[in-house]
Amino acid sequence: MSAFRAARDFLLDADPATARRDFRWPGLGDFNWALDWFDGVLAAETPDAVALKIVGASEARFTFAELSARSNQVANWLHLQGVRRGDRILLMLGNQAELWESLLAAMKLGAVVIPATTLLTAKDVAERIERGGVSHVIAEAADAAKFGAGEFTKIAVGDAYNWLPYHEAYEADERFTPDGPTRAGDTLLLYFTSGTTSQPKLVEHTHASYPAGHLSTMAWIGLRPGDVHLNVSSPGWAKHAWSNVFAPWNAGATVLIHDYRRFSAPALLEVLRDERVTTFCAPPTVWRMLIQEDLAACELPLRTAVAAGEPLNPEIIDQVAKAWGITIRDGYGQTETTAQIGNMPDEPVRPGSMGRPLPGYEVVLIDPVTGEQGDDGEICLPLDDRRPLGLMSGYVGGIGEAMRDGFYHTGDVATRDQDGYITYVGRTDDVFKASDYRISPFELESVLLEHAAVAEAAVVPAPDPVRLAVPKAYVTLVPGFEADEATARSIFEHCRRELAPYKRVRRLEFAELPKTISGKIRRVELRVREPRREFLEEDLNP
Repeated sequence: MSAFRAARDFLLDADPATARRDFRWPGLGDFNWALDWFDGVLAAETPDAVALKIVGASEARFTFAELSARSNQVANWLHLQGVRRGDRILLMLGNQAELWESLLAAMKLGAVVIPATTLLTAKDVAERIERGGVSHVIAEAADAAKFGAGEFTKIAVGDAYNWLPYHEAYEADERFTPDGPTRAGDTLLLYFTSGTTSQPKLVEHTHASYPAGHLSTMAWIGLRPGDVHLNVSSPGWAKHAWSNVFAPWNAGATVLIHDYRRFSAPALLEVLRDERVTTFCAPPTVWRMLIQEDLAACELPLRTAVAAGEPLNPEIIDQVAKAWGITIRDGYGQTETTAQIGNMPDEPVRPGSMGRPLPGYEVVLIDPVTGEQGDDGEICLPLDDRRPLGLMSGYVGGIGEAMRDGFYHTGDVATRDQDGYITYVGRTDDVFKASDYRISPFELESVLLEHAAVAEAAVVPAPDPVRLAVPKAYVTLVPGFEADEATARSIFEHCRRELAPYKRVRRLEFAELPKTISGKIRRVELRVREPRREFLEEDLNP
């Protein structure tokens, strides 16, 4: 505990350059973040500070002391229902207090949590139960029908036939005694990836890799004790744990949740203003919706804002800076890791760059073909004594190709400039060649998003008899623009002005973009649609 606290306090006090140079991951032996940090420090030293506040469709407010006591009750009650150390719990709840109570309770028991989104179908649920080796389920009563018969304990928040009622937990003792120590290397979380190109993998994290590993995420966001932090993310995905659990509570900040049934940019702006949010994180999709509003008319107390999930386009950064006077800072990480790369607070941000390696991370770029290290290549993390604490243990069922030749391979390609700033290029399977030139979809998509008519864009290769492939854009329009030839011509002309000839978008199709249930664009699905006949092709001379 002392090592963890010392590492955390160092990051709170150090400037970015010092943090990158001198930070060392804490050495952890026996470590249970829920018991040692949340209960032992936050609830003990700041009992009346607000730990969790939910506003919107539902309302809740709990201090650190209250949430500590409630999670103790849930832990004691779950133990009575047969939950034991190492058991696997499928946790499928929305943004409601029971989610945080259950997660803390499971940690205290030494159980393993498999977070799941409420958007899953019955088929998805059955697959996760089988592949995850699930022994217990905690879910909303409204989702009970998705679970068939099985040898697992069924616990419902709400009333569901033949399910144990979660509310009975509040009758249990508020004092909890663990059955033994928790090793830092014990399994804590199993995450199913979103599966943008293949079947979801099952990612294993420990009591060290996510709770303590998210010290890097805390540093990237710039969280401080007493902050009010709002992160737009759905439960069931790793980013929810990043910014709605571990990073803010590592800092001693308040987790603010905007609970909504249907997303509304104006409603989100009201929450940011009324709840006096100081730190804000949202995926680029949300930022793209926000900049459609009159941001300058909304005065906010924001100190800093970040984006993650997909690369952030420079056009969004520019518009927010003009309206609010703050620079959105990009960051990069995966379900398999905590935040690896980012622009830290009070650092110069270079347009298009994700930033530099965050404290505790050393990033190596390896050419996917030659295997040589350099300033262009796949983002990789060393597995020797430089291995970051925030890296997963591995994939359940085998590490596969991700961990080979002494490195963890992210599957993402980037470039690095002379000052160490790293710029995202694309997935190793997204980058393509046209007329023997390597094309980065992200670069072209960033230019497309600068056009007033374009709300979202995805670029993929389209077969071409002369060039082998040409860049084709799938575009979703901003409301008020027509999907017609005039709009297409305007977009093509914009690309001609902003892109070198070999990079220009040659074909255009207006369409809704296919996405994973976590909101990431499935370019792989667009690639297999080619060739298509219903598209507009640039008829201007190259």
